[in-house]
Amino acid sequence: MSMQPLPGASNALTFGILSIVLTLFCCGPFGAIFSIIGLSNAKKAENLYHSDKDNNYSGFENAKTGRILSYIGLGPALVYLIFTIIYFGAIVAIIMSSGNFQ
Repeated sequence: MSMQPLPGASNALTFGILSIVLTLFCCGPFGAIFSIIGLSNAKKAENLYHSDKDNNYSGFENAKTGRILSYIGLGPALVYLIFTIIYFGAIVAIIMSSGNFQ
């Protein structure tokens, strides 16, 4: 019996890589979105792999690697998001404290 590629495993890997690249080189929120999608795809692929009794699927390593990369991309994305909120909150606080709206 031939081995079939695990559905969603390559997508999880791709989204995990994209989450790191987009977080570090582009913008954090897009990296967080791709991290969440990658984690979802990895979970679906791992559940399918574990539910199959015959183990007819190959590519379980891609699903595990995609999960790890998605977590690695999600961490800096959340830190970036927190710093962005603090930054814009500080700007609004400075504008509001000046009191000169005319």
